[in-house]
Amino acid sequence: MKISGVDIRPGNIIEYEGGLWKAVKIQHTQPGKGGAYMQVELKNLIDGRKNNVRFRSAETVEKVRLDTREYQFLFADGDMLTFMDKESFEQIELPADMLGDAAAFLQDGMDVMLELHEEQPISVQLPDQVEAEIVEADAVVKGQTASSSYKPAILDNGVRVMVPPHISAGTRIVVDVYNQEYVRKAD
Repeated sequence: MKISGVDIRPGNIIEYEGGLWKAVKIQHTQPGKGGAYMQVELKNLIDGRKNNVRFRSAETVEKVRLDTREYQFLFADGDMLTFMDKESFEQIELPADMLGDAAAFLQDGMDVMLELHEEQPISVQLPDQVEAEIVEADAVVKGQTASSSYKPAILDNGVRVMVPPHISAGTRIVVDVYNQEYVRKAD
């Protein structure tokens, strides 16, 4: 499926220079003169190389359609992660760096979506939001207004996030996995 260069979004898999690339970061730029363009940081899904590319709105790229299958995360062994196909119960091992920073949010038994290209695993999609417990949070400083000030906190998986002042250690919160940001207090 062809898409315009300015329609690329993070997470899109595109065919570029004969390889499969995943858009990691994007930045839309409109210079004072000349046409607008999309600055895209691409990561090669086969060998892990990174590349920064500018796509103008007139350029088109091939967006790759991937097969998606539901898998369940079983356990981590060193830097390898084991997942199980929920239909065939077949197990597969993948390197943790395939998930990047999101790997810290994996929980035993978590359902994930594996994206496959010609039966080869290309990427793992976690749920957008997960629950986590705060193990350490700074004390509230008197006089801070609740509207604009956030304080650092450390989650049970070791990830550091900024939370509102009323959140304390032991509180369960919902966290955005890919932005690593506080969303709300857990129910």
